[in-house]
Amino acid sequence: MEAPVATPQVAIVSEEALATTPTSIAVRGLVQAIAVAMSLYHMYVAAFGPPEAIIFRGTHLLFALTLVFLLYPTRPGRPAWRTLDFALLALGFGFVLHIFANYDYFINRIIYIDDLTNWDRFYALVAVAIVLEGTRRVIGLALPLTSIGFLVYAVAFTNVKPDVLLEQLYLSSEGIFGSTLGVSASYVMLFVLFGAFMERSGTGQLFMDFAMSLTGHTAGGPGKVSVVSSSLFGTVSGSAVANVMVDGPITIPLMKRTGFRPPFAAAIEAVASTGGQIMPPVMGAAAFVMAEFLAVPYLQVALWATIPAVLYYVAVFFAVHFEAKRHGLAGVPRSELPRLGRVMIVRGHLFIPVLIVLFGLVLGYSAPLCALAGALVCIPVALMRATTRAGIQWRSVYDALVDGARNTLGVAMACACAGVVIGVVTITGLGIVFTQFVVALAQNSLILALVLTAIAGIILGMGMPTTPSYIVMVSLLVPAVIKLGAVTPAAHMFAFYFAILSAITPPVALAVFAAAGLAHTDLWTSGWEAVRIAAPSYLVPFMFVYEPSLLMMGDVTTIVTSSITAIIGVICCAAGLMGYLKRECAWWERALLLAAAALLIKPGYITDVLGLGLLALVLVVQFRAPK
Repeated sequence: MEAPVATPQVAIVSEEALATTPTSIAVRGLVQAIAVAMSLYHMYVAAFGPPEAIIFRGTHLLFALTLVFLLYPTRPGRPAWRTLDFALLALGFGFVLHIFANYDYFINRIIYIDDLTNWDRFYALVAVAIVLEGTRRVIGLALPLTSIGFLVYAVAFTNVKPDVLLEQLYLSSEGIFGSTLGVSASYVMLFVLFGAFMERSGTGQLFMDFAMSLTGHTAGGPGKVSVVSSSLFGTVSGSAVANVMVDGPITIPLMKRTGFRPPFAAAIEAVASTGGQIMPPVMGAAAFVMAEFLAVPYLQVALWATIPAVLYYVAVFFAVHFEAKRHGLAGVPRSELPRLGRVMIVRGHLFIPVLIVLFGLVLGYSAPLCALAGALVCIPVALMRATTRAGIQWRSVYDALVDGARNTLGVAMACACAGVVIGVVTITGLGIVFTQFVVALAQNSLILALVLTAIAGIILGMGMPTTPSYIVMVSLLVPAVIKLGAVTPAAHMFAFYFAILSAITPPVALAVFAAAGLAHTDLWTSGWEAVRIAAPSYLVPFMFVYEPSLLMMGDVTTIVTSSITAIIGVICCAAGLMGYLKRECAWWERALLLAAAALLIKPGYITDVLGLGLLALVLVVQFRAPK
């Protein structure tokens, strides 16, 4: 679902590195066996139901810790340091198995009343330390340091007793083994597996060919191919960086070849790929956490995200179109492109797994079960036709199981570490204190509270994945936004969006960094181009807080009219920022288009009429002017 967004502090061991010595070969075999076992365990649970929550979450964490300490060694290439890795792994097993072995004691004790045993205290300290270290190895220092900061606050600046804090973090359902780890175990693992099976069945090639056949021949065609293919790939990926690394090697060179400036090409790919986390039916991991926090079906979250996702991709698509028209960039000759009919005949059946997931969610089946069904049919569907059968072997299933487990590690460790933050916030009452602080700082102004939340989301997202960024915002900032008048789903979606947009917002814009590396261009220039392309997406979250009809909340007429005018609005915004509509725009035409965009994106009949009036004025001038 989410690729780690920070460079790991300890490098992962490659498959080649695990095959150089007998010991390495043994470790490689062990890693693959554990990864397959982890995937099969979660598939079994999705099909037949999970065990008790603490057993299920503990088993998930046990698998994740095992793979982390095998794949992310203390010193890569230094076998002598392996002893430390295995010692840390033994401690990881110890704190999980301590709960398993004393399960009756765990569920029957009265929390915060019964005293902790010495073993409880020891394993609680071990649990925190091992989770922090495992998280550091996978996604870097930002999230562990954030968690340590919260722990220091709890110990040094509150009256919470150390035993109570340890109990909260280790022996309660609001700490390491809390609901966020449950989301990783129940939802994320299955959808990551689904994505792994989709990739192994050749669906990525279908998405690329489908996009090429639709838009490759139009003005700026390769840029539009990037937008369409990234939106499609996002439906099964939910990871900005992973999306860039799959699409970028194909689309970025093609964009450069047809005349796009390298920074703009990198920005297009980064922005289009980042939208995958807000693209239903399979969004980023934080969307599943949101469903858990709000106690609603995941399908409800996907419905809330639908119109904003459409607005996001419409804005990016037309930004590419207007930039291409302004600079006279042509598309790829039709002779070099696949034909849509041929693409659908050859590979169209590979859409079936996505449709199965979508219809399963609509019919009310659980999200993990839908993801399992989609994963199970991927390989059989690929084997249906000779055109997609090549390369599909039993090894493809094995590799998908391994990939699914390995790709889950970042989210699993982030969710466990975020449990430390949630445990501290809950036991210390920091959430209430911070809410009061934000309300006082905003001076009872909702817009100021939203600006503070947006800035916090972008800053948090610089150093950690979307999921923990969103969790921290929900713990500290979202309650203040709700208190100042925002409806709860809109407040959560607002936090979710800005945690995602950090991937394309300088100075630390990791999706842009990945794309700029592929384009061999300047990071800062690409980052600001990304902000320009995605500018409407920074406005839309503010608008759906004030008018939730953009989240499909309210009567049908208001939802439809708000959606149509918002779509026109984001097109105006793209035209104003790119400086082209029917022809190249004068400065005052660009200003009027941007004003029209702000008025149209904001739902409301008066603002819509004013916005349409400004757009009409610009169109009249543009159509009457000589070419």
